[in-house]
Amino acid sequence: MESSASDELAARRARTLDAARPDAVAARHARGGRTARENVADLVDDGSFVEYGAFAVAAQERRRPLDELIDRTPADGLVAGTATVGGAACAVLAYDATVLAGTQGLRGHQKTDRLLRLVERLRLPVVYFAEGGGGRPGDTDHPVVSALDVRTFALWARLSGVVPRIAVVAGRCFAGNAVIAGSSDLIVATANANLGMAGPAMIAGGGMGRFTPEEIGPIDVQTRNGVVDVAVRDEAEAVAVARTLLGYFQGTAPPGTAADQQVLRGMVPEGERRAYDVRPIVVTLADAGSVTFLRERFAPELVTALARIEGRTVGVIANQTMHVAGAITSDGADKAARFLQLCDAYGFPVVSLVDTPGMMVGPAAEQTALVRHSSRLLVAGARLRVPLVGVVLRRGYGLGAQAMLGGSTKEPVLTVAWPGAHLGPMGLEGAVRLGRRKELDAIEDPAERERAVRRMTEEYREHAKALNAARLFEIDDVIDPADTRSVIGRTLAAADRAERPAGGWRPVDTW
Repeated sequence: MESSASDELAARRARTLDAARPDAVAARHARGGRTARENVADLVDDGSFVEYGAFAVAAQERRRPLDELIDRTPADGLVAGTATVGGAACAVLAYDATVLAGTQGLRGHQKTDRLLRLVERLRLPVVYFAEGGGGRPGDTDHPVVSALDVRTFALWARLSGVVPRIAVVAGRCFAGNAVIAGSSDLIVATANANLGMAGPAMIAGGGMGRFTPEEIGPIDVQTRNGVVDVAVRDEAEAVAVARTLLGYFQGTAPPGTAADQQVLRGMVPEGERRAYDVRPIVVTLADAGSVTFLRERFAPELVTALARIEGRTVGVIANQTMHVAGAITSDGADKAARFLQLCDAYGFPVVSLVDTPGMMVGPAAEQTALVRHSSRLLVAGARLRVPLVGVVLRRGYGLGAQAMLGGSTKEPVLTVAWPGAHLGPMGLEGAVRLGRRKELDAIEDPAERERAVRRMTEEYREHAKALNAARLFEIDDVIDPADTRSVIGRTLAAADRAERPAGGWRPVDTW
């Protein structure tokens, strides 16, 4: 008795699933990993995944039996489709490292291109699990010389600033897969991740030495240099973080609970030279459990984070005085500028917490191309279309403070300061030594001269108080730190009434 068409379909579909390859799955689990299908199932809402190209196999029928390809290359190593996450639509693509080492095959590229065109058309956020190698040289069913006409990378890059794109990397991610990750808006990577523009074979083929995969772009390197936005333990945590990141792009949520705001009054030391961790301030201002810090090990003097305040997604930039006193460095400026682009592209208001002595200075700093890099932050801030709220916590000095405020205290929709804050064109003591140099040079006794510096600095400190800046309307208000969250929330509620200025689509720099 012949089997029915539905029986044949069920049998063929069963061969695409993990259960049809127990050995490959067991080997993956033995290394502490999860399969592509397990990650997708964990990410998306139950029953919401609609797969594209499940029956595709590697384009190798000229040299391998079809049954072997069906069994060993299901979906051509790329699980792809649409789904919902937290009730909101998205697209999901996941390279399967158990299929030909996660290499990018002909039909996998065709599927990717099909999905990316739908993503652009339907404006779907994307989560891309980008584990595996680059192009697959073994596909023989289609004549090819260079394969440089593949459109995947152009289509993916073209989505910059159009839809949110989150890459998840676990294990080895080289060449084409690394480009997918590198072109994304946000990268989440596991402790065992290795990211590199080439794997061991390509490096050796180029005569550049022999290396193990683990020596190429390990997570310790890629967090310190800023490639990875969020580092996690394993794939389970990576999926959880990806869900959280997607949530920021899904609109305003019900207002969350918050910590006791009165603790903010004691979080900033009075002495200007005393360092403190600004991250607890960010956490206290935000809805409970809503903060995700980005690129924490890269340019730690500048904190960037996504969070919610009264349910509204916001981007936060903050000076971290525990590193170079919170000065604006080349790396810090790049980190903040790129983050402002991200917030602007996707409509996130920005909260800037300012405590900086200004731009980093000195011959060593200039060797980092500081003139260009620090200016990048000014340009990014000045071009913001989303609301910016500035809060001077303690020190707002010079061009560094201006850069943190979009170029001026009058650029944000609101600029406020805490009562103990000081504002000035540069650090107080430096301003005294520079502005009153002739008077100081006239004092012959060095000890007396230094006493005069301290006295003049204290006099200038009185002049530079935030209340004086507010008296001259250089800033909008001086507020009780405990009122900061409420003031931000009310200001952003008012700003919601305004449409974003027309300016068209803007890409987000990869760096």
